[in-house]
Amino acid sequence: MIPEIRQKFNSEFSEENYKKYIREIWKWTNGSEDFRICETPLFIDQRLTKKLLDAVESITTYLQSEKFYLKSQSVIPHDLYVPNEDTHPLFLQIDFAITRSNDKYEPKLIELQGFPSLYAFQSKLDLMNRKFYEIPEGFVSYFNQLDNETYIDYLKQAIVKNHKPGNVILLEIDPHKQKTRIDFYITEKLLGVKPVCITEVIKKGKKLFYQNENKLVEIERIYNRVIFDELIKKDLQFNFDFRDELDVQWVGHPNWFFRISKHTLPQIVGNFAPRCFYLNEIDEYPVDLENYVLKPLYSFAGSGVIIDLNKEILDRIMDKENYILQEKVEYAPLIKTPDDYSFAEIRMMLLWIDKPILVNNLLRTSKDKMMGVDFNKGRTWVGSNIVYHQ
Repeated sequence: MIPEIRQKFNSEFSEENYKKYIREIWKWTNGSEDFRICETPLFIDQRLTKKLLDAVESITTYLQSEKFYLKSQSVIPHDLYVPNEDTHPLFLQIDFAITRSNDKYEPKLIELQGFPSLYAFQSKLDLMNRKFYEIPEGFVSYFNQLDNETYIDYLKQAIVKNHKPGNVILLEIDPHKQKTRIDFYITEKLLGVKPVCITEVIKKGKKLFYQNENKLVEIERIYNRVIFDELIKKDLQFNFDFRDELDVQWVGHPNWFFRISKHTLPQIVGNFAPRCFYLNEIDEYPVDLENYVLKPLYSFAGSGVIIDLNKEILDRIMDKENYILQEKVEYAPLIKTPDDYSFAEIRMMLLWIDKPILVNNLLRTSKDKMMGVDFNKGRTWVGSNIVYHQ
């Protein structure tokens, strides 16, 4: 979106260099490309950066309020409540679509979640971008004066704390089959925290253990990457229950997956926030339903979203308390590519040790009105990358 930088990047881009870049990144998975990495990062100007920072500050201020905490008490399904909850999330992601209004780019809130993102991978991606591309001087991906080294130190403080890395695990369902496994492998390399399948955890009394190099090792902290939605769908059998009183620390307590989620969206107010309603609290549907999308509260990665709405679709929904109605956001053609413009969505990534601190970001690009691989098959200059700001 900065014309001079975009023109220079595009003119210097080569498919040969991009293929080398991709091969270098996916060495972590022995060449298996689990998701598409876009040919380009995004370079944003100071105005849009400030807009994003102001929106993040407004949202985090609300999330620290007693009003939010009380309103989110009833969100956690009773049969999924995990004891020993922290007073705040450790991880926070806030997703913004980049739109255009009066010839100016504006961020619009799309999603937010109290759950981890690709914290380790994004640090490695920045290094790969700098190795294979010319990133303009003064442009960074981190925030709050962090650089690669201090960012990893901060990430270690959040995940490992003062424990031995061997007593900390990254917990996931079939971690070596997940599309995000590259993040798990880089996490292990940077922090010494191994990815462990939930079925491999052993319970003895209130303590949990896993096998590491033929030794039974106590688990003191769990970097939780298990999504309940997936856990329920797969109906897995494993040796402990999240709802047990366990002698373990949750790194990212599971309850915050529900507390900060789509359920929070109708509560957020600001110029950056599209209108949003709980479906069961609407007396009359908006007359311009074509300008809204329907989102299930407890789905993940965009599943179940309906973008072409009418009254009949909404009337057929029996469990209206599990849905929100959100005003559509029109993504701006933002990134000039060889054949078209790409749309962009920016994930602002925070760590909340003592207070919410913005640390990094993730870029998603698309040439369809929906983000995601299913909507961009066969397209180039789409996928994920990172945003650089001054």
